Formats: sequence, C-alpha cells, structure tokens
Amino acid sequence: MYDHGTEIRRQAVALLREGVRNTEVARRFGIPPGTVGYWKHRDRAERGEPATVRPSLLCPRCDGRDLDEAEYSYLLGLYLGDGHISHYAKHRVPSLVITLDDAWPGIQDSAERALRAVFPHNATCRVRAKGSHNVKVYFKHLDCLFPQHGPGRKHERPIVLEPWQRDVVDTHPWDLVRGLIHSDGCRIVNWTTRLIAGERKRYEYPRYFFTNVSDDIRGLFTDTLDKIGVDWTHCTRRGAPYNISIARRASVALMDAHVGPKH
Repeated sequence: MYDHGTEIRRQAVALLREGVRNTEVARRFGIPPGTVGYWKHRDRAERGEPATVRPSLLCPRCDGRDLDEAEYSYLLGLYLGDGHISHYAKHRVPSLVITLDDAWPGIQDSAERALRAVFPHNATCRVRAKGSHNVKVYFKHLDCLFPQHGPGRKHERPIVLEPWQRDVVDTHPWDLVRGLIHSDGCRIVNWTTRLIAGERKRYEYPRYFFTNVSDDIRGLFTDTLDKIGVDWTHCTRRGAPYNISIARRASVALMDAHVGPKH
C-alpha cells in the first residue's frame, strides 16, 4: 500500500495541470503511473471537465473518427482472403490478424501500411509463423469495422457487405481488387505455340487468377470487376468452380496498371 500524503498529491496535480506528462510526474515523485493517472482523472472530475477518451479507443463507426477509406477497402480485401479476428480469453482486446506468405514481403509491408492508416493510434506488429508472418493490430471495435466476422469459416457463412462498406468499395474499387488479389490471387504467364509462316513459335501471355471457396467473396470480386470494366471468366479446375480468370489483353493491362504482380 502506497501512502503519498496530501502535499505530494497537491504538487503532482499542479504539475499535471501545467501539462507535464503522467510518466514524468511519476518519475519525479517516485509514484506508480497508475496512481498519477487516477489523481489526474479525479482532479478533472472534481473541476467538472469532460472525460477524455484516448484516440486509440475511438471507432469510425461508433464515434465518427475519420477513416482512410482507400486503405480500408484494400484491408477489407486482405481480410476476406487471409484475415480473421481473434478473441483470445487472455487478451482484453480482440486482434485483426492477416496471415501473409514470406514469399511476398512487399505485400506484408502494404498490409502493415494499411493497418497504420486505418488504425493510426494503435500499434501494429508482425508475428512470425511457419513460412509466413501474421500482421496484427489490437482494437476493441474490430467487429464494427468488419461485421463479416463470425463463427466458422468464411465460406460456411454468408459474406454480405453493409451499406456503408458498399459505399466505400464503390468509391475505391481498385483497392478492394488489389487486396483480394494480394491475398487469394496471382499473376502468371501462360504459354502456347502458334504456327507462323510455317514455323511453330512459342507465344506467351499474362493472366490473373483469383481463387476463393466462398461464393459470396467470389461474387464480390466479379461484381467489382464488372464495375471497373475488367472482363473475366469462370475457370473450373479439377471439377472445382472456385477460380476466376482474367486473360483478355485490355483487362490484363488494366490489372497491371492498378494491381500488378505480387511482390
């Protein structure tokens, strides 16, 4: 039990009112930082000042905090492909986890930039896993920003965007497409042979693939492609209709301009 006395508390509160940081006041008087924070809170309450809320606790949906919509659209694509929200009992705050292959470090960098833009006041981190890294952020209102979260795998439950999410995606469609390709897509180079002037020559052409078991997520991807003028086709492999192919030259050129190969 700490007994700091009335005089120490008075001096500490005076410094706090002058704007001295809690940690500095705690250091000067040898007081636990939690005690200093409590004194500051009590002093503000006694003077009738409104309680302040840390920016890291503010939610764009609940509190009207600004949201970087372009980066959110990209992050939504990553979440739908390779992300999930964890509610571990030992953690008081849920975490958004995007699991990304170490073969594409540039995508890990892009994911972390998106997290920092969408959650500017919350710390992000990377946790090593086998052949990959989990790019993470902790935030109490993750369910507000990603209402598609729920029990079970994504392809076993409906994935439907809220109206406000649809507005974001309609405004930033390429960011969503980029996030979906970076998570569950790829750019490859196919080849075939053609007979030219009596000589058979090798011909190469690029194409994009997107693969996801969820009918809803594939539908979101193709609906967005339709709106931005990208032609696509279903591509059944081994009897599974989970692949979307983009192979027409003009559409591949659009994808190259806005998405590009994984990196």
